[in-house]
Amino acid sequence: MQLNTYLTFEKQCREAFEFYRSVFGGDFLFIQTFGDGPADLQVPEEERDLIMHVSLPVGSSVLMGSDHVSTFGPAPQTGSNFSITVSPDNKAGADRLLAALSEGGNTVMPMQDMFWGAYFGMCVDRFGIRWQINFEYPGE
Repeated sequence: MQLNTYLTFEKQCREAFEFYRSVFGGDFLFIQTFGDGPADLQVPEEERDLIMHVSLPVGSSVLMGSDHVSTFGPAPQTGSNFSITVSPDNKAGADRLLAALSEGGNTVMPMQDMFWGAYFGMCVDRFGIRWQINFEYPGE
């Protein structure tokens, strides 16, 4: 299992991650805009160039991030614009983690298969910490 930090920005993700890359070095493992995603995301045309997901290795961890888009609800506030991502070893572990972490808190997105080939869900625990559970299906 691995824990990583996930940052959410208000239209500054690309700039922030270029800065982090200049500080930590290395190359992005992955970078994708909302325009690269499926059409059913319903992202406004003026927000399609914003970052949907970026991953930058930092030591044995991965710093990840995305921009917030208007169709996803209220914009994140500085100080609460992060979550912790957990990558369990299997689907059962993902289900267990989401259930345990959301107990006394709030499930934001139930575990479900996602277009990027993962089993994913989100919650806020009883202490107000945001969690993302992301089980990557083994490559074919």
